Amino acid sequence: MSHGKTREDKTCLNCGHTVEERYCPHCGQENIEPKQPFHYLFTHFIEDFTHYDGEFWKTIKYLLLKPGKLTKEYLAGKRQLYVAPVKLYIFISFITFFLPPLISSSEEESSEPEKKAHIAKEIKKEKTKEEKIAIIADSLKQGLSKEQLNKDSHQTNQIAKDVKVTEVNGNDIDTDALAETKDGRLSVLGAKSMKQFDSIHSGDKKNQFIYAFMKPFAKKIFHMQDQGLKKELIMDKFKETMIHTLPKALFIYLPVFAFFLWIFHNKKKWWYFDHGIFTLHYFSFLLLGTLILIFFDRITNLLPDYTPLNLLIVLIYIAAIIYMSIYFFIAHHRVYESSRTMSIFKGIFLFMINFIGIIFMGLLLMYTSFLMMH
Repeated sequence: MSHGKTREDKTCLNCGHTVEERYCPHCGQENIEPKQPFHYLFTHFIEDFTHYDGEFWKTIKYLLLKPGKLTKEYLAGKRQLYVAPVKLYIFISFITFFLPPLISSSEEESSEPEKKAHIAKEIKKEKTKEEKIAIIADSLKQGLSKEQLNKDSHQTNQIAKDVKVTEVNGNDIDTDALAETKDGRLSVLGAKSMKQFDSIHSGDKKNQFIYAFMKPFAKKIFHMQDQGLKKELIMDKFKETMIHTLPKALFIYLPVFAFFLWIFHNKKKWWYFDHGIFTLHYFSFLLLGTLILIFFDRITNLLPDYTPLNLLIVLIYIAAIIYMSIYFFIAHHRVYESSRTMSIFKGIFLFMINFIGIIFMGLLLMYTSFLMMH
């Protein structure tokens, strides 16, 4: 596929050799005009994956439907027929990171005015309630009963009751890490505000590490709620954070995954490089599978709520998750050519170790990403 207009000058700009046709026989550079329009930056990027006899689509087909085949072909020296492993991983990571948030942003823009109006209303409502709570809390500290504050106000009595219950007195506090309160707000370790969280923290000497770990998380939750964001909006943002985090977690975990493969296989027959190629292909599959499920989720959200259709969608999700789980075992058996029993044994052990490692890495990055969320 052409990337630009061919130069009339037959001297290669890269190495100086004579170019009889479109490509230099010495260095392989395409003899095209060096100055191109701005959109060339993007079209060239896409074309590099989709030209030359459909190598990109052949690579994707094998990656999705023939576990382990790409790795075997690459290690056997057949490298011009397919997209290079590193290039493939970078491209799939790019589209997995870039496209889902773009779709989410376009959907959110349509309801942005309503969301802003709702948030403004919630902020005003919460401020009014906080003022009442502050007044009642001060009065309770002075020894006044809630009946003396306002005998005719049921709302005042209820707020006074809530304030008294949430005083730091031990067993009256709900100590769930994250829970939803009656008014729809989120509480962290039983606290509904940062001030209350600090009070509980200072009063509980046994769980200082847990409170110290959860404090940045609580600060972010309460800050977002003070801005008027309800539980649903916070969870939506958290879901987006998870999508952003997955490519980062997998990229950081790449050498660790390859290292575990290196430990459990013959060092003379299989080099660390070989395990790295297997890891790049496997993680590319995981990212691509995740991207497909994300788009499938977007499409199903547009479909009508019909019970048989919903059942079919659930079955498709289950089938996809099962396939993504057994993919590793099939690919591992085909690439390393060990007996089925040994392949299953090693596969289960490696799968368990790396599953725990990936989960730990994902949770750590989600925690830090959530703190940076705005």
